Amino acid sequence: MFLRAAAFVLLALAVASAADRLYLKDGSYQLTNQYEVKSDRVRYYSTERGEWEEIPLELVDLDRTKGELKERETQLATDAKAEAEERAAEKLARKQVAAIPTQAGAYYIRGEMTEAVKQAESKVVSNKKRTVLRVLSPVPLIPGKATIELDGDHAPLRIADARPEFYFRLSDYERFEIVKLTATKKDSRVVENLSILQIKDEKMVDEMIQKIETFKKQEADLLYKIWPIKPLEPGEYALIQYTEGKMNPQIWDFTVDAK
Repeated sequence: MFLRAAAFVLLALAVASAADRLYLKDGSYQLTNQYEVKSDRVRYYSTERGEWEEIPLELVDLDRTKGELKERETQLATDAKAEAEERAAEKLARKQVAAIPTQAGAYYIRGEMTEAVKQAESKVVSNKKRTVLRVLSPVPLIPGKATIELDGDHAPLRIADARPEFYFRLSDYERFEIVKLTATKKDSRVVENLSILQIKDEKMVDEMIQKIETFKKQEADLLYKIWPIKPLEPGEYALIQYTEGKMNPQIWDFTVDAK
């Protein structure tokens, strides 16, 4: 970061000291780093010849000369603002990362603050009789259809931001995603749909989850920042950490409010 800032300062100084073009009305120009209008003449310092010279004012295109200089100054100011904003964003990101607790879990970024997201308790429900098989994994693998669900219509964490940002400190090297939840008629929300198949003496699990397209940025070992690529529609969502085929998701749910 220091090297980039130094490089930007050097570039700014180089641009500021670069020769301007004193345009003439015939389309040609003289290279100069300073000029002044004196009555009916323009006095300028020629950077090519290293001396002061004069030229009749009627031959000089002052509007074009001033316009190009203003454009360059505006661009330099824009670049300086962008650089300052980027440095501020990087400083804030470092502050946020330093504030993340060492405990594994999900943390929501609310403004400049971060807050822990409560981990949800899930259950595996058989679709045949809507019976709860087990609240926590591992669960008995019974061939058929099942779902992993959360109780309640809404999550404890309700947010208005359509593109929420989270930090995810994983407990192990597993996959993690933001997923869309679907409501049931039994005051609960579905995280995953499961198809448990009996293949000879082994049982296989096919999992179907509604993944949200996200950006993921690794900040440290097992620590990631994650946020959706597109704004989220109002509804129920969750961050999950899981291993494919093992029905062992850890879930942190949240609600995106219409407001």
